[in-house]
Amino acid sequence: MTAIIVEHLDKRVSDATGSLAILQDIGFELSEGTSLAILGASGSGKSTLLGLLAGLDLPSSGTVRVFGRNLYGMDEDERAAWRASHVGFVFQTFQLLGQMTALENVMLPLELAGDPQAETKARALLERVGLAERLHHYPKTLSGGEQQRVALARAFAPNPPLLLADEPTGSLDAATGERVIDLLFAMNRQAGATLVLVTHDPELARRCERRLTLKAGRVESSE
Repeated sequence: MTAIIVEHLDKRVSDATGSLAILQDIGFELSEGTSLAILGASGSGKSTLLGLLAGLDLPSSGTVRVFGRNLYGMDEDERAAWRASHVGFVFQTFQLLGQMTALENVMLPLELAGDPQAETKARALLERVGLAERLHHYPKTLSGGEQQRVALARAFAPNPPLLLADEPTGSLDAATGERVIDLLFAMNRQAGATLVLVTHDPELARRCERRLTLKAGRVESSE
């Protein structure tokens, strides 16, 4: 089954000098369960494209279909509900809630979905990422690598069919980043999710089955 179909996707913004093209005529397809790395220099449009794949931003033109749904045929509330049940996110800056413990951060998407086993599942996931002894620690008391592992557990908690990761090792040192990526790919293999990963690191990109390189908002290469 095809997980993602992107056709003629454009994103433009207006500034004092006129219209600025962020993305131009982007098109690709990705099969379910496949991993894709989106590569490109800073400013090439990588994160903008990821946001459009999540339905977090509106395109200027073009279509994005994910698991058969036209994201931009839905209104904002419908897209938000769709994201809650279909998409897990991993961010460069972790995006953990500082007033919540590691356990509470991972429980949150499960509780929002009404899962009666939220705490049991969250505990199991934190154990899976090696943080069984950190359940009740707040983000400010955790290292960067530990925070990103909490973020991984939270992303996988609702068992989403699509995982989106935006420079997931960008805030980590090389050794810690490598361990986090090993864990990300291991968990994703187990979950069988479709993975779209934004990175500027060619070594990391080579671990994905597919690669899409952007240059100045256009697809430079696809393999």
